[in-house]
Amino acid sequence: MSALRRDVSPLLQRLRAFLLGREHNLALRFEDGLADRTQPQPELPDGPSHLLSANYYCQRDGRREVNPPIDLVAQLKQLEAESGGAAKAAPTAQLPTPGKVYAWD
Repeated sequence: MSALRRDVSPLLQRLRAFLLGREHNLALRFEDGLADRTQPQPELPDGPSHLLSANYYCQRDGRREVNPPIDLVAQLKQLEAESGGAAKAAPTAQLPTPGKVYAWD
């Protein structure tokens, strides 16, 4: 059984549609315009956060694929070990820095 929708008379509906230039959508919600309440459960694949063990905050957001922060001290030690202690003298072996450096005068 379809419920009657509360609206103005058919003559006023046609006048309103002519003046709007389109069909008017009611803001009221009626039962026949809503989705059924007996929807099946969705079958979604497991995401990056479906396991709780070793679920760090930076790995929880699958949209951004965030990496852990870079340890600059460990990279400096690695560069010094690879170059035999000449990492301080070599200006080409630059470590990555977090952002631009502003030179204050």
